[in-house]
Amino acid sequence: MKRSRPRSRAHSLRGRALVALLVMAAAVTIALTMPVRLGLDLRGGTQIVLETKSTKTTKADREATDRTVEVLRGRIDALGVAEPTIVRSGDNRVVVELPGVQDPQQAADVLGRTAQLTVHPVLGTAEGTGADAEAAEGEKGERVLPDEEGLRLRLEAPTLTGEDVKGADARFDQQSGAGWQVTVDFEDAGGDRWAKVTGEAACHPAGDPRRRVAIVLDNKIISSPQVDPSVACGAGIAGGTTQITGSFSDAEARELALLIKGGALPVPVETIEQRTIGATLGDEAISAGAWAAVIGTALTALFIIVVYRLMGALATVALLCYGLISYAALAAVGATLTLPGLAGFVLAIGMAVDANVLVFERAREEQAARTRPSTRSSLTAGFRSAFSAIADSNVTTLIAAALLFFLASGPVKGFGVTLGIGVLASMVSALVITRVLAEFAASRPAVFRRPHITGISTTGPVRDALLRRDPFLMRRPRRWLAASALVMVAAGSGILVRGLDFGIEFTGGRLIEYSTTTQVDADRARDALADAGFPRAVVQSSGDGDLTVRTEELTDAEAETVTRTIGELGGETEKLRDELIGPSLGDELRKDALLALGLALAAQLLYLAVRFRLLFGTAAVSALAHDVVILVGVFAWLGKPIDGVFLAALLTVIGYSVNDSVVLFDRIRELLAGKDRKASFARLTNRAILQTLPRTVNTGMGAVLILASLAVLADDSLTDFALALLIGVGVGTYSSVFTASPLAIEMYDRGAGARPARRKGRGTEKPVPASRAERQEVS
Repeated sequence: MKRSRPRSRAHSLRGRALVALLVMAAAVTIALTMPVRLGLDLRGGTQIVLETKSTKTTKADREATDRTVEVLRGRIDALGVAEPTIVRSGDNRVVVELPGVQDPQQAADVLGRTAQLTVHPVLGTAEGTGADAEAAEGEKGERVLPDEEGLRLRLEAPTLTGEDVKGADARFDQQSGAGWQVTVDFEDAGGDRWAKVTGEAACHPAGDPRRRVAIVLDNKIISSPQVDPSVACGAGIAGGTTQITGSFSDAEARELALLIKGGALPVPVETIEQRTIGATLGDEAISAGAWAAVIGTALTALFIIVVYRLMGALATVALLCYGLISYAALAAVGATLTLPGLAGFVLAIGMAVDANVLVFERAREEQAARTRPSTRSSLTAGFRSAFSAIADSNVTTLIAAALLFFLASGPVKGFGVTLGIGVLASMVSALVITRVLAEFAASRPAVFRRPHITGISTTGPVRDALLRRDPFLMRRPRRWLAASALVMVAAGSGILVRGLDFGIEFTGGRLIEYSTTTQVDADRARDALADAGFPRAVVQSSGDGDLTVRTEELTDAEAETVTRTIGELGGETEKLRDELIGPSLGDELRKDALLALGLALAAQLLYLAVRFRLLFGTAAVSALAHDVVILVGVFAWLGKPIDGVFLAALLTVIGYSVNDSVVLFDRIRELLAGKDRKASFARLTNRAILQTLPRTVNTGMGAVLILASLAVLADDSLTDFALALLIGVGVGTYSSVFTASPLAIEMYDRGAGARPARRKGRGTEKPVPASRAERQEVS
C-alpha cells in the first residue's frame, strides 16, 4: 500500500499535466487563428442611420422610434454583434454603430426589414399569374399575393400575427432530407388559433388551394403548405408549432428565424446613410491604458513572487496561462473587447491570484502544524482544504454570470460572458496548471532539501503578527454593524443630497456632425473640447474626413462653444447635423439588467443557504447591498458620472464582494465541524477572520496594484473605472469582515442559525457535518 500511493500520485500528476497541455495547446491555436473583435472605442466600426416612416395607422413619432430601437437591439444581439451603440436621433432617426461587422450590407438589410409576420387562410386562386409581389387589397382585409411558384393566391384577413409568436429557431432536417427549415412556436392563444385555421383548411380535399395556409412576411408569401391528409377536419394541428420550409441556406434560415423571433418593427424604416467611423478613444488613451495594464500586472506578479517565492513564480506562470486561456475563449465565442473590458480582463488576472493565495495559505497552515512530512504533502493538503472555498466562490459568480447572459441584453449581457469565461479560466489555472507546476517543483530533490525557497515553509509576517496578538475583533459585533451603518448612511445620503449624474448612455444628449475645410484629428478635437469644458464629449471621425461630437444635453451657448472650438482646429466649419439623441442604455435594457441582477442575488442567496446556512447567505447578500450603496453614494458625492463604464465596475465589485464573504464563511463552516465547535460562535467567527486575513490582504494587494496603475497612468476614460473598483475592493474587503461577520453573529444569537436541537447558551449547537469536499482529497 505504501508503494501504491506515490505511484497513484504520479499518475494523477501526469493526468493533470496532460489536461493542462491540451488546454494550452487549444488556447494557443485559437489565439493565433481567431483574432478578438475590438470595440467601437478601440477600432471604430460601421455606422448605419435609419429613418422611421409613418404608415396609414401608425405615426413615426418619438415613441414609435423608441420602440423601434428596442426591436433593433434584439436583432443585433441575434446577429451576434456585441457591444453595439443604438440611439434615437431626433424624433424619427436611429443611429446604429456596429463594431467589427464582417458584412455591413447584410447587417443593414436585416435591420431595415419590417418583419411583419401574418398567417392567412387561402380562399383560392386569383385570375392570372405573374411575379408581381404587390398586394392587391380586397374587401374585409382580403389580399392577393403570389406564392413561392408565382401562382397568385387570394388570402383571407390574417388569423395570426407576429405578436402570437413565442419563438423561432433555424434547424436542419436530416430525417426527411428537407434541408434547412424554421420552426415557429406560438403563444398559448396563438396555438389555439393555429389549430383552428389548420382545422378549417383540413375540411377541403387534397389538392384544393383552400387546403393551404399562407405564411406571409412583409407582404411576401414565404411558405404556403397544404395541411397534411392525416389532420382531421375541424381538429387542426395541435401543439402550437409549425415549420416553414423552402430552399433555405443556413444563413437564410437563421436570418428568417431572428427576424420572426425579434418581432416586427412598429413602423417601417429606411436606410439613409451607411459609413465607416473611427474609434471613440484616441491612440494615446489606448496606449496609456495598455501600459498601465502591463505595469500593474508586472507589479502584481512581483508582489506574489516576493510573498510566496518559488510558488509565487509558478503561480505567475499559471496566471499568464490564465490570460491566454481567457483571450482564446473570448475569441472563440466572438466577444467584443472594449477598453473597460480590457481593464476588467487585466483586473481579473489580479483577482485570479485569489485561488492561488487560498491554496498557498492553507499549505502554510499545514506546514506550520507539523502534520505534513514534506512540502509536497503540505501542498496536496492545501489544495484539498481550499477546494470547497474556491468551488463555492466561483459557483456563486457563475450563477450571476449565467443569469446576466440569459436575461440581460447589450453590454450587461456581454459582461456576463466575460465574467463567466474569467471564472472558468481561473479555476483551470489554479486547480490544474498551478497544481501541476507546484507539485512537480516540490518533488524535486533540490527543493526538498531547501524548503525555505518554496515560500510555504513559514507562516508569513501577517499570520505571525495575528498569532502573537490574537485580537478578539468580534467581542462587540454591534459596534461594527453601527459603524457600517453609519458609513453607508453617510455615503448613501449623497444620492439624495446631490443626486446621480447619469451619463449620455442613460440620459441621451446631443449629436453634432461637422465638415471642415482642414481635416481635424479626433485626438486633437477631444483635447480641445476637454479644455473648453466638455471632458465627456465623445469624438469620432466619420465618413470622408467629417467629425462627429456626442455630448450631454447642451444649451445653445454651449453648442456654439463646441462649434467654435472645432472651427479653430479645422478652419471653415459646416454643421451637417445637429440633433438630440436618446439613451443607448434604454428603459428596456435597464429593466432587463435590474431583473437579471435581482434574480442573480436571489440565486446566490439560495445557493449559499443550501451550501452553508440561510444566515450566511443573508449576511453575504446584505454586505453586498452595503457595498453597492457606498460605491454609488461616493460617486454621487464626488459628482462622477454614472455611465456604462461605472456599470461594468459595479458588476465587478458585486462579484468581488461575494467571493470575500464566501471564503470567510467556508472557514467558519469548517471550524463549526471541527474540534473547536464547542466554542462560542463569535469566538469561532473571530478565529476564522484571523485565519483568512492573510489571504484577504494578499488578494486585495494583487487587485489594488493593478487598479492603482490604471488610476495613475491610464487616460481619464479609465480613471473613473479604476477609482470605482478601488473603492469597491476596499469596501468589499471591509464588509466581508466587519459587516457580514457581525451580522451573522447577531442573526445566530437571535436563533436564525440555530438547529432545532439547540439548547441554552452559545456553542451547544449540533455540529454541522463536514461536506464531501471537506472530507475528500482532490486528486
